[in-house]
Amino acid sequence: MISGLAMNGHGRGALEAFRQMGQAGVPPDDQTFTGLLSACSHCGLLDEGMLFFETMTKQYGIKPNIHHYGCIADLMGRVGKLDQAYELIMSMKELKPDSALWRTLLGACRIHHNVTLGETVVGHLVELKAQEAGDYVLLLNIYSSVGDWEKVKDTRRFMKERGIQTSLGCSSIIVKGVVHEFLVDDVSHSRKEEIYTTMDEINKQLKIAGYVADITSELHNLDEEEKGHALSYHSEKLAMAFGILATPPGTTIRIAKNLRTCVDCHEFAKALSWVYNRVVVIRDRNRFHHFREGRCSCDDFW
Repeated sequence: MISGLAMNGHGRGALEAFRQMGQAGVPPDDQTFTGLLSACSHCGLLDEGMLFFETMTKQYGIKPNIHHYGCIADLMGRVGKLDQAYELIMSMKELKPDSALWRTLLGACRIHHNVTLGETVVGHLVELKAQEAGDYVLLLNIYSSVGDWEKVKDTRRFMKERGIQTSLGCSSIIVKGVVHEFLVDDVSHSRKEEIYTTMDEINKQLKIAGYVADITSELHNLDEEEKGHALSYHSEKLAMAFGILATPPGTTIRIAKNLRTCVDCHEFAKALSWVYNRVVVIRDRNRFHHFREGRCSCDDFW
């Protein structure tokens, strides 16, 4: 329950479940604290997370493992304490940092546009011979967010030369027992014309309501208008449009995506949930996002 609440953005609920666990006399184990620290990292509960990290050893005699360090590094990174997170990782003596731990910090570098540390982290991944396409995509995100298009070009060239290929984003939605899958700019669906007409209408309504595309999510050196257009037809947006088109008003829209949803699609889903009075649930590569009345369960801390 603690881990499930954490994954769905209910950090305080996870902490309450832990309190009830103690009242029931059930002793926590290492996985309990992994769930608790994950809940803190997903919800930005820095003080609580640091307290759990300290008391798990002092009060319960549980030695932190690589997952616990990963959660704390993630928590520090998300709240902007990138240098402290790096120092924590480098201070690990008995445990050797693995690729998952470095990727956690790389994700924080993307959030806070920290180019220097991002390059350092990729260097550690290269040393481990564990670098993946997604790592370079995060690096591209960091470079593009600060407008360093020369490094974006260099990184793309490097990926091409090494044959590093990225996975296509794919979003799916189930309507009346049938799975409908979408890629970016997808035109393969039998109702594509209706979907794109609906998508255009949604864009108009959301803009009236104040939604503005987050062009930092676009990794190509385009002008603002071109970037906005490129972001308009991401796979989860098309899945949401189909959900609006194919289900009755008030129906919850549930979408699964194989990659981490981008910042712009996250903002889009928040706006859509408010304008169309729909609950939208997106399970991406990392967690569940529950959008309701213009807010997300993650409180934009993801």
